[in-house]
Amino acid sequence: MIDEKVLVSQLKNSRTQETAFRSLMTAYKERLYWHIRKMVLNHEDADDVLQNTFIKVFKNIHKFNEDSKLFTWIYRIATNEAITFINKKAKVKNVELSELQSEMASNLESDNHFNGDQIQLILQKAIVTLPHKQQLVFNMKYFDEMKYDEMSEILDTSVGALKASYFHAVKKIEKYIKTH
Repeated sequence: MIDEKVLVSQLKNSRTQETAFRSLMTAYKERLYWHIRKMVLNHEDADDVLQNTFIKVFKNIHKFNEDSKLFTWIYRIATNEAITFINKKAKVKNVELSELQSEMASNLESDNHFNGDQIQLILQKAIVTLPHKQQLVFNMKYFDEMKYDEMSEILDTSVGALKASYFHAVKKIEKYIKTH
């Protein structure tokens, strides 16, 4: 396990920053990639968003005030970068966000990097039918096994609201799966 306090001080020190940043990337790259991938659904897009996330972390590490865990701060940046990416993609394609997400889910079947089975594909299609906030909450709770208090910090939402979102997301996903 990485000592975040030490890592943050190394990241903020110009002499140790480069080595510390490599350590940070090694420690968090895979977990962040999968968080982003569940949002953007495409390998290449996830790589782009992950790269943008790390660039933003590198450029803004001096603004990190250590009120939260470093990983929580980075996770919030990754979440915001993914949301921004999806919104820009919808705008460029001149389509509604829901339409873009349906298209992204449909493209999973032809994605060489998607190695899930038919049930996983149906689950992903069910997730994209959810309102955006419920998608985030479901992915963070179900796949990332994140605790509600961590999610609350990342999404700046109350634990009660997160529990309600998760409950409604699960019900909608169950309904979708039963009908498909």
